[in-house]
Amino acid sequence: MKRVFIKDLVVKGEETVLLKGWVHKIRDLSHVSFILLRDKSGIIQLVCTKEQIKGLRLENSIEVTGIVRANEKAPKGLEIEVSTIEMTGKVYYDKLPFEVQSFKEKASLETQLDFRTISLRIPKKKAIFKVQNEIEDAFRKFFKGNDFEEIHTPKITHSGTEGGSEMFTVNYFNRRAFLSQSPQFWKQMMVGAGFERVFEVGYAYRAELHNTWRHLNEYVSLDVEMGFIKDETDLMDMEENFIRYLYKHLKETCSDELKLFNVELPEEISIPRIPLAKAQEILLTEYNKKSPVGNIDNEGEALFHKYVKEKYNSDYVFLTEYPTAKRPMYAMEREEDPEMTKSFDLIFKGVEITTGGQRIHDYEMLKAKMERLGLKLEDFAFYLDTFKYGMPPHGGFAIGLERITMQILNLGNIREASLFPRDMKRLTP
Repeated sequence: MKRVFIKDLVVKGEETVLLKGWVHKIRDLSHVSFILLRDKSGIIQLVCTKEQIKGLRLENSIEVTGIVRANEKAPKGLEIEVSTIEMTGKVYYDKLPFEVQSFKEKASLETQLDFRTISLRIPKKKAIFKVQNEIEDAFRKFFKGNDFEEIHTPKITHSGTEGGSEMFTVNYFNRRAFLSQSPQFWKQMMVGAGFERVFEVGYAYRAELHNTWRHLNEYVSLDVEMGFIKDETDLMDMEENFIRYLYKHLKETCSDELKLFNVELPEEISIPRIPLAKAQEILLTEYNKKSPVGNIDNEGEALFHKYVKEKYNSDYVFLTEYPTAKRPMYAMEREEDPEMTKSFDLIFKGVEITTGGQRIHDYEMLKAKMERLGLKLEDFAFYLDTFKYGMPPHGGFAIGLERITMQILNLGNIREASLFPRDMKRLTP
């Protein structure tokens, strides 16, 4: 008999079905017994005899055969009249580390992460990764639908893309190598290779000394690079269209999961674009908040979100025109003011989820800037040489998958949006 997932159950007369899953809850009443069975797709009520539940404990994995019955009082209006139950996975615990059945955040996040495979059995915790999976799926579908090709770039590299101080070193056959901070060089090179439009879903590594609610040292980056652009506005247009597509996709695929988190996604998305200097001026005028040179700190991002929400009714804002001194060497400078770049950040509910912009595409211009910054050209020859052969105007951006998941679901800590988070302290599980 072929197994049926709980989400696919329907009443079909006296047809017997086979279900598999975990014992989520047991209710042993005087005249009848119930089990709530949980599989990856949902929870269903089983109507059992006392003999059938004998020896079962919470979180046993079991196989069940029975007939689907309609019952308006049962969860989702269905229940299973059980014929047989077979235990397929015994349990050996004295006590669960925390309740899976009626979890109310009693366990600390650290305890949940210590027992990650148990915490992920909690339906609301698992729902986070259904949403995250659909974000990734929407990302692929949208960009493939806009003539982008998916690529996979090296995660072991011989040099850094964003600077050497925040890199993890690797012993690569007695040579010093690094874990990649970003696919930046390679996605630009693929534009120059004739792919024109590329994207990647892959891990990135930052050896940053941050141990905060919004930082991970290993995270998933959704990267995009696009050739033959006019300027950075083409990139912001593309990302704004993706956010619209994403919200539509999530409404269609994750309505139950969004309800678990009391999230209602807006019908319309229109993202304001505000120069960084203007944002800093607003923060000072409206909130007496001083900003660091060439940037906005975490508190400033949160305050500016409040301003944008009130003025534009938007949870998103593009901050544009970052100073050259605060951006990587490949950032294109503005013709009218070389001290400023054609770059942007996307702030979502007070948290930066994207950095992007137009890149320098002229070989001599890029070479001169590298020399001006004191970089050794031989260290970047593999990258720089691509620009000798007709590199078109191009640019791109990267979205942090865990951050956008965290902000959509209003989670309190980015670790909740990572299956097995890696931070300054955690290397297991």
